[in-house]
Amino acid sequence: MSAKILVSGLLNVETTVSVRGFPINYYPIDYPFFGVNSNVAGVGCNIAKALTALGDNVILNSFVGSDFEADRIISDLESHGISTGGVKRELKSTPVSVILFDPDGRRQVYCDLKDIQEHTVNPESMTEALVTADAAVLCNINFNRELIKEARRMNKLTATDVHVLRTVEDDYNRDFMENADILFLSDEGLPCPADEFIRRLNARYHNSVIVMGLGAKGALLLDSAQNRLVHVAAYAGAKVVNTVGAGDSLFSSFLHYYVKGMSAEDSLRRAVVFAGIKIGFNGAGIGFCGEDEIEAVICR
Repeated sequence: MSAKILVSGLLNVETTVSVRGFPINYYPIDYPFFGVNSNVAGVGCNIAKALTALGDNVILNSFVGSDFEADRIISDLESHGISTGGVKRELKSTPVSVILFDPDGRRQVYCDLKDIQEHTVNPESMTEALVTADAAVLCNINFNRELIKEARRMNKLTATDVHVLRTVEDDYNRDFMENADILFLSDEGLPCPADEFIRRLNARYHNSVIVMGLGAKGALLLDSAQNRLVHVAAYAGAKVVNTVGAGDSLFSSFLHYYVKGMSAEDSLRRAVVFAGIKIGFNGAGIGFCGEDEIEAVICR
């Protein structure tokens, strides 16, 4: 039986550009044939598409403008069977991003959020969605601050990804870390070893599950119920084309299996496979496989 999951997060139009390497030397023009691509993406989009590909029923909430980019996003989401009734056309213009990536998979992201950080969601308008959902994925964007507090108050399973942290006391992400049952983040920019930092997070916020993405090294899991750290290696069969969206894929697929009732460790073992398959595609919002492909790898 499929889960019903509320996803509230950013939608944007993303352009990826293949570069020779970092740092980028100046030259007036380059011709990266088939190296410049544009797709519908954004964290909310990536998670919604990933969960839908895995068979879940997504309730999507977000903001866009009243422009061509918004039309493109709406059309693309609906073509994937994702309802857009909760996507509000209230922004001055739709967010866009440009992502530079090199042959080693390193990336540099330029994300223009337009005026989305000035908007908020009235939690009362989401009561019905929260009541009917099995879990709420609430991305770390301003309009979700009050919503994640309400979801926690309603004892709804809450999940968020704060991406990059340099301190446990991060002001911007505190609301999200304090109210998340499931907390994801990356190991980029950590002030100390990964195992030490994840222990600090657990001591400060007492999340049920914390997962730290380690890039090519896989992921690190802290399950509070068992009070132990587990390292899960990256999928060895992964072909790296573009790592953009890998973290969203890991997050989404973990949640999918965890909500189904799998243990945190078993969920993460499947999630690294899902993310490993996804990075074989060029774009954050494409390359999502189904359960059958994951199980075929797990059961080898």
